[in-house]
Amino acid sequence: MPEIKKRSVKDQDVEQNRAIAAVGYVSILCLLPLLLKRESAFAQHHAKQGLVLFGCAVALFVIAIIPVLGWLIWMFGSLAIFVLSVIGFANALMGEWWELPYFNEWAKKIRL
Repeated sequence: MPEIKKRSVKDQDVEQNRAIAAVGYVSILCLLPLLLKRESAFAQHHAKQGLVLFGCAVALFVIAIIPVLGWLIWMFGSLAIFVLSVIGFANALMGEWWELPYFNEWAKKIRL
């Protein structure tokens, strides 16, 4: 007789909150899972990473004020943030606890 595996609370959290966790990587919408899914560790993990990316995007926008060099930094930085957001979005939808390279350390420091 095959064993029936019980789903852990962590697995249920991932299954129930994959979509809202993915929304955490869409610019200012990172605030939705931060505020609406406070009990979900999975949604909070991805939303905090999305918040760090959003903060970096705002910083890049300010840097873009500088002629030429600022524009180049903004262009390449925005491309990198876009790529990381798409990867994070996809991983959240797949239910993976993906950690952003470098930025995850900042995300772990966010306490709400």
